[in-house]
Amino acid sequence: MQVSIACTEQNLRSRNSEDRLCGPRPGPGGGNGGPAGGVHGNPPGGGGSGPKARTAVVLRPPAPPGVLRESTGRGTGMKYRNLGKSGLRVSCLGLGTWVTFGSQISDETAEDVLTAAYEHGINLFDTTEVYAAGKAERTLGNILKSKGWRRSSYVITTKIFGGGQAETERGLSRKHIIEGLRESLERLQLGYVDIVFASRSDPNSPMEEIVRAMTYVINQGLALYWGTSRWGAAEIMEAYSVARQFNLIPPVCEQAEHHLFQREKVEMQLPELYHKIGVGSVTWSPLACGLIHSKYDGRVSDPCKATIKWLKDKVQSEDGKKQQAKVMDLLPIAHQLGCTVAQLAIAWCLRSEGVSSVLLGVSSAEQLIEHLGALQVLSQLTPQTVTEIDGLLGNKPHSKK
Repeated sequence: MQVSIACTEQNLRSRNSEDRLCGPRPGPGGGNGGPAGGVHGNPPGGGGSGPKARTAVVLRPPAPPGVLRESTGRGTGMKYRNLGKSGLRVSCLGLGTWVTFGSQISDETAEDVLTAAYEHGINLFDTTEVYAAGKAERTLGNILKSKGWRRSSYVITTKIFGGGQAETERGLSRKHIIEGLRESLERLQLGYVDIVFASRSDPNSPMEEIVRAMTYVINQGLALYWGTSRWGAAEIMEAYSVARQFNLIPPVCEQAEHHLFQREKVEMQLPELYHKIGVGSVTWSPLACGLIHSKYDGRVSDPCKATIKWLKDKVQSEDGKKQQAKVMDLLPIAHQLGCTVAQLAIAWCLRSEGVSSVLLGVSSAEQLIEHLGALQVLSQLTPQTVTEIDGLLGNKPHSKK
């Protein structure tokens, strides 16, 4: 097992190289890729006969540890990153459908939001089987069908765990993973999802059963990748080890809560998994479930989240009031950078090591476009600015080693 992990770590390091990410490039001799005279091109001089010459292959140095290669979309300014150390490129800002789609906003507003997101370069759309009892998936599917966008141009993720009331309609048994995903695909009106997440761990299902079921749905073409959501680092490592032991498919990313007041997991635990086994992070709730919003800049908070009782209770709790005071302390920094405190908070999440994408939850196209302004703020977050923010928050996690 140690040999398997060591080999995998070496493979992951090699995947960081420019050749593995960008593909073969024309050699000096004008071939289709690789060094001149390499295996896939013609030998120098165009001759095809004679003994084979030994060719020295020069490898490009790997990217610095923790660096996610970015590209910027033409005309949109959206940045794209690899999903963990897989080859899938996702927008660094994604769109979530929790609370909104199929629930607290109309289908027309949902279409406006999704259209604005797509037109501004967002290609990652996240949902789950339980959002609005399946209505979120139906709404998303109806919009995608009406738009007629190329299926290859966007990434759909859904999560499996609590799909129904029956005992067999919950959890991560092989039965529910397969049947739950098929039902999600029916609601989405899609042939496959790009990523299926195991939403929270399930102590009632053996890890081998979970990994085998995820491998099965991928091999059947129902999903392209699988990931975890709200799993502990040890559970993710166990899933990876089981996959390597039985020649199955390991998870590629973890979906985790991350914001100014929730830092430990994404900043301390997941980067280690990113370096060791290539698991990336897709994070949610960058505005702390609505606690951080633009009302601090004289604007209105998200009306959808403001009506949810447990969120209201959280904001009005003693901890919530202390956190709001911390947000007020960040206002001078936001004003200095020429942005809202919400844009600052989103940009702050984007700068975290190993984070592939940050999911946004919005109730209008206007709110989405405002949040997209975080992309311009990201380049202004110097180490000095980040240190200043850490000093004001007073909650920077530290290694326990």
